[in-house]
Amino acid sequence: MTHLSLHGSPSYWRCEPEWSWRSKPLEDHLLWCVLDGVGRLEVAGHDVALRPGVCFLLEPGDAPVAEHDPHRRLLVFGIHFETPDDVRLPHRWCATRDFDLLTGLARLAHDGHRRGDVRGLRQAVLGLEQILLMLHDDATRPTPSHVDTALADVVRDIRGDPGRRWTVPELATRTGLSRSQLTRRFTTYTGLPPARFVAQARVARARELIVETDLTVSQVATVLGYSDLGHFSRQYQRHTGRAPGADGRRSRVVDRADD
Repeated sequence: MTHLSLHGSPSYWRCEPEWSWRSKPLEDHLLWCVLDGVGRLEVAGHDVALRPGVCFLLEPGDAPVAEHDPHRRLLVFGIHFETPDDVRLPHRWCATRDFDLLTGLARLAHDGHRRGDVRGLRQAVLGLEQILLMLHDDATRPTPSHVDTALADVVRDIRGDPGRRWTVPELATRTGLSRSQLTRRFTTYTGLPPARFVAQARVARARELIVETDLTVSQVATVLGYSDLGHFSRQYQRHTGRAPGADGRRSRVVDRADD
């Protein structure tokens, strides 16, 4: 999607109460996203109920026909564009799973194009690209289960704060699983059981702190929840193949001085 070019400005339309749409065959691609209201749209043999989050990637030659409930008027975001690439969704449409992201990207594209400078126009193209990528993922990947979503949140939180004392009972409660179910599902999801995943996340963060800050190895071990420096050093070397001191700033300065 590196060759997208916009035809006109990304736009919002609050459809009038009497609105209906019987389009002539389109000359370019049209991204058409419902942000509010309800209705129906027919295109290429598909009859789709319209609601917030439903998006269409209409192709040249498509002649969509649509109507809406005048008491729940449609608010639509749209961009006409051209691309030499084969940009398609499996069924011309899908319902996005992240409505907030969709509206944010739409605003990014609209405001950037309206600003009109080089960076703003690039921002508009990037906003369109991100929406198209998001819709493709939503259309082709299975909808995650409640447990998978909870596991994704847990994994993100562990990586964000690996020094915290994470326990299997806490993680089980957060995901709504028993302890044994949590261990099994977590291992399937990440490839590692919870304790090993936490250890790996701690070592990854430890290396960042050792390489990027002036903290000593002992200080890094402490802030990441290790009470035994020897245990931290062994775990670090097991995961990285290096002693923690070998990655420190002083070590790098000495290495350069010896060159």
